[in-house]
Amino acid sequence: MTKPVPADVVSRLKSVLGEGGWSQDPERLAPKLVEWRGRWKGETPLLVTPRTTAEVAAVVGICAVEGVAITPQGGNTGLVAGQIPQGEILLSTEKLRAVRDVDALDDVMVLEAGVTLYEAHQQAAAVGRRFTVGVASEGSCTIGGLISTNAGGTAVLRYGMMREQVLGIEAVLPNGEIWNGLKRLRKDNTGYDLKQLLIGAEGTLGIVTAAALKLHAPLASRAVAIVGLSSPAEAIQLLARAKDETGGAVEAFELMGRLGFALTVKNVPGLRDPLPTEHPWYVLIEIASGEPGAAEAALERLLAGALESGLITDAAVAQTETQMKAFWHIREGHSAGQKPEGAVWKHDVSVPVSKIPDFIGQADAAIEKAFPGTRIVAFGHVGDGNVHYDVLKPQGGDDDAHDAAREAGAHIVHDIAAGFHGSISAEHGLGAMKSVEALAYKDPVEVAALRAIRAALDPQRIMNPRVLF
Repeated sequence: MTKPVPADVVSRLKSVLGEGGWSQDPERLAPKLVEWRGRWKGETPLLVTPRTTAEVAAVVGICAVEGVAITPQGGNTGLVAGQIPQGEILLSTEKLRAVRDVDALDDVMVLEAGVTLYEAHQQAAAVGRRFTVGVASEGSCTIGGLISTNAGGTAVLRYGMMREQVLGIEAVLPNGEIWNGLKRLRKDNTGYDLKQLLIGAEGTLGIVTAAALKLHAPLASRAVAIVGLSSPAEAIQLLARAKDETGGAVEAFELMGRLGFALTVKNVPGLRDPLPTEHPWYVLIEIASGEPGAAEAALERLLAGALESGLITDAAVAQTETQMKAFWHIREGHSAGQKPEGAVWKHDVSVPVSKIPDFIGQADAAIEKAFPGTRIVAFGHVGDGNVHYDVLKPQGGDDDAHDAAREAGAHIVHDIAAGFHGSISAEHGLGAMKSVEALAYKDPVEVAALRAIRAALDPQRIMNPRVLF
C-alpha cells in the first residue's frame, strides 16, 4: 500500500481542478477500483478527472512537489492490475476526449487520450481511412491506455502493434512539464525517440494526453473464414501457405482450441458453430485487399488447395458482413465464454511462431501433470506468436482452490515460454501482477538500464510506483 496522501494535497488538487474535476463519491469511484474480472480491487483518496493537458500538468506538478504517487487509468480494461490504485491518487483520462485533427492527406489523426478505440475507428472512416488496431474491448479501451500498454490485437500480423501506429505523442512528464511531441513525421532521425520510451511504459514515465496516429487506406475487398484442422502444427503450415499465396494480404490469423471454441458458442448468446462437425482446432483467417474481389478469390484458392492436400478438414466462408462479424465474435468472445465457468488462470505469452505447437504441447503436458482435471483453453494471434493460454478449474471444482494454485501454474507456463526464448507478456503488459516475476526472466543488464531511465525521469518514483522495474 502506498503511503497516505496528506489532506492538504487532496485539498489543493480539488482547488486546481474545480467543480467537476474530481470525486470522492464511493459510487462514482467503485467501477474504477476493480478490474472487469473482479480479481483486482483497490482504493484511492481522490479520483481526479482533468479536462485538459494543462490540468493534467497541474495535478502532476503538485504531486511531484509533494512526493505523492499517481496511478493513471484509461478505460480500465487492463488485465494485469496496472490501472488499479492502492492508495495513490487515481488520475483518469476519461475527459480528455477531443479529436484535434483528422487529415486524409497526411494519413494522420490527432486524438486525446480518453478517446475510445471505437471512436477512433469512426473518425478514420469518416475521411475514408482506417485505423488498424483492433481489440475486443474497442468500446471502452482508450487511446492513452492502448499506447501506455503497447496494445496488440487482431491485426498485428499485418500492421504491427500500437507502437508502429504512433507518429507523435503529447505527454505530461513526472515533474509536471508538458512535452509536445505531436509530430506527424514518418522520418525523424534526430537521436533518442522519447515517444517510444513512453509507449508501453504503463504510465511510469509520464501520462500520455494526446497522440498523432497513422491512418491506412480503405479496403476494397475482405474475406473471412473459419477452418477446422487437427493440430497447431497444421495451423502454422497453413499460415505460411496463406502468406505465400496471398502476397502478404493476410489481415488476421487466429488459432482456437476446441474447448475455448465450444465454451464461447455455449456461453455467449447468439453464436453457433459454423461447421457441421467438431474439430480439435480451428483457425479464423481474414484476407484483405485494396483490389475489388481479390480477397475473396485469394481465400477461395487458399482453402481449395489446403482441403485438397489434407492440411485442413473443413471450412466455412462468411458470405455476408453479418456472418463475418459472427465469425469474429466467436474468436473475440473467448474471454466472455470462459467467465461463467468459474476461476481461470490467464497467461499472455509469446514464442517464435514456429514454436507455438511445441509450447502448447509442453505446457499442456506440464499443467495436466501438476493439476489433474484442469481444463486448458489455448487461443490467440498465432500469426505473431501470441498465445493466450488459459487454465480453467476442473469441472465442478472449487474456485478458491484453483485461485490458490494460480502462481504455481503461472511459473510452469512462463518457464516453458522462456525456454523457447519467449515473453511472459505478449500484449497485456506487466502491471502490478507480473512486474516482480518478470525480473526472473529479464537480463540484469537490461533491467539496470531500464531502472536508470526511470530514475532519471521520475526520481521519486511517483508515477504508477508498483509497476515495472
